[in-house]
Amino acid sequence: MSEFAVVLVLSAAVLHATWNAIVKGTRARVLVLAAVAGANGTVGVVLILWAEAPLAASWPYIAASATTHYGYYYFLSMAYKWGDLSRVYPISRGIAPLLVSLGALFFAGEMLTSQGWAGVALVSAGVCLLAFFSRGPSVPDKRSTLAAVATGLIIATYSVIDGIGVRLSGSPFGYMGWLFLSEFLVSLFVIVKLRPRLTPEVRATLRVGYLGGLCAVASYGLVIYANTLAPLGMVSALRESSVIFAALFGVVIFRERPWASRIAAAVIVGGGVLMLALTR
Repeated sequence: MSEFAVVLVLSAAVLHATWNAIVKGTRARVLVLAAVAGANGTVGVVLILWAEAPLAASWPYIAASATTHYGYYYFLSMAYKWGDLSRVYPISRGIAPLLVSLGALFFAGEMLTSQGWAGVALVSAGVCLLAFFSRGPSVPDKRSTLAAVATGLIIATYSVIDGIGVRLSGSPFGYMGWLFLSEFLVSLFVIVKLRPRLTPEVRATLRVGYLGGLCAVASYGLVIYANTLAPLGMVSALRESSVIFAALFGVVIFRERPWASRIAAAVIVGGGVLMLALTR
């Protein structure tokens, strides 16, 4: 994996942890997610006007990815409705790298080296450990666990779809543009269903959500581009280094406890990231 690809994915990880921290800091998560989708749509329009259109072979992948992203927004919102961010995030992100690696093996013919598989396993193990060490004072709602697992399955699904689709597109930025634009439907759905009044509080929430959306779209855009440079499983696993930054944000900014176990699990993830970065 090239140093340039590593830098791209690690930058995406920081941005991903940042926008999740923004979501955690707000109460109206549905409005925030609508604003995130709106930011995706805005960037999508810009990319469509600037980049070449993707080749016909990639359009089925754009449609499939857009459909799975709708499921992602739904299950993510349900998981946060029933459970804590510090539990939902590790579960949903922790199961994705291994699933993406298996999907890339079966659908894209990508075989990692033994060191690569070990790195992916370490990343997944460290992220999942965070889920067990990040329980709140009450017994976790089983529905939140099921919704988080469903979210992780969807993350793995659209990661494989986009990894293959962008390689067939002939225009990575054109592919991103149409994919991001499709997410604007989430914003329309929320507006039609909730019909929120534009009070000062709602406007402030939407502004914060839009800022988070810009971080989210930049993060996934970097990941999609990195998929053209490196194996899908390695990109997915490196992306989950966001857990390190999320753990630090949780401990330092939100004062989440216990801090020692969270940092220990994050160090395990870091070891897996290092193994992947050194894999040739």
